[in-house]
Amino acid sequence: MSTPPVILLLSGSLRAGSSNEAVLRTAHAVAPEALVEAVRYDGLAELPHFNPDDDQDPLPPPVAELRAAIDRAAGILICTPEYAGTLPGSFKNLLDWTVGGTEIGDKPVAWVNAAAPGRGGGAEATLRTVLGYTGAAVVEPACVRIPVDRGMLDADGLIADAGVRRQLGEVLRLLAHGGSTC
Repeated sequence: MSTPPVILLLSGSLRAGSSNEAVLRTAHAVAPEALVEAVRYDGLAELPHFNPDDDQDPLPPPVAELRAAIDRAAGILICTPEYAGTLPGSFKNLLDWTVGGTEIGDKPVAWVNAAAPGRGGGAEATLRTVLGYTGAAVVEPACVRIPVDRGMLDADGLIADAGVRRQLGEVLRLLAHGGSTC
């Protein structure tokens, strides 16, 4: 039996209990094990400030770990908040560290926008621009909006709504198959 493809889950939030974290924790929980292995990346806070002078071998260890995680993944799912009309600085920093590498090139990538209706468009636009520079393959049908509020979460901090859980499972399936239908 072959091993399922790995989908790397990247959160753009450092805040404990954020709705973006809830989306990715839920995606991890609902990942159809026979089809995909969802793996969370938790090193956002450890990444050094991007400096092009440091984007060479040997890479700073947290950057090497990030790039290795991206390299191992068959696809990437991002959930990030919008801050001041764009990406949070810490997440933009993470993405800046991917521009000089080749690990993300042609890799299927999608995002979930968990913001309230009418919000989050600036983060999406910036994400699309930066991912274009990295050469990532954006899987449009897997890029979805799932507004999350505290009332949607169960006692474990996961999204309880069955429809949302199915939608996240479908997003993971699309990424695992590079955007093509199964």
